[in-house]
Amino acid sequence: MNRSANMVLLVDDEPNTRRFLRAGFELEGYLVLQADNAADALKVATFNTLDLIILDPDLPDLHGREFLERIRSWSNVPIIILSVVSSEAEKVKFLQDGADDYLVKPFGMAELLARSAAVLRRYVKPTTEDSIVVTGPLSVDIMTRTVTLNRSRIKLTRKEYRLLHILATHVGFIVTHDQLLKEIWTGNQKNIQYLRVLVRKLRQKIETDPHNPRLLVAESGVGYRLQDQFETAAE
Repeated sequence: MNRSANMVLLVDDEPNTRRFLRAGFELEGYLVLQADNAADALKVATFNTLDLIILDPDLPDLHGREFLERIRSWSNVPIIILSVVSSEAEKVKFLQDGADDYLVKPFGMAELLARSAAVLRRYVKPTTEDSIVVTGPLSVDIMTRTVTLNRSRIKLTRKEYRLLHILATHVGFIVTHDQLLKEIWTGNQKNIQYLRVLVRKLRQKIETDPHNPRLLVAESGVGYRLQDQFETAAE
């Protein structure tokens, strides 16, 4: 399988719609996976490194906003909503809940492909596909969303885990303030002070000395990094 191509998951309970979407994306060189319900879609998203999800929110087992809430608790993969509902209020709700774009049915395939390319250009892709990221005493299991410190499990809030998840999937690399604000608050938050407070809270839980962090380090004026070589991290 050529993983240089973008992988898209199509979530829609209408077979004809999925066939139409699959043909369009495959012609553009995408790798295409499919699901006709939320449960299967979540499994596919867990066991594959997706680049994009196309979601019809009217699913038989779970409403699209609840699906969105679940996947946003651990993944920043771009999600485009395809819905027959055209009300502004509905669009706003989905965008506030973490969707990257919203397109009303019926739509043109060319427009959907253009919107897909646009959200992919803004997507901060993980730099590691490892399911478990270990640095020093800290272990982050991406698959099970389990975080342990010195082999003892620690509890994180939703946003604390979201921050750690992003840093863990980019372990060793700087993630900028703007990228973190966009991914954690789904583009609605511009105040860096909120990020600093969240970092401070996370350090209280994962650092031996939160005032002299060795795991979650700041790159002055740029962003934050989860160290990949704990032993050589600066005191």
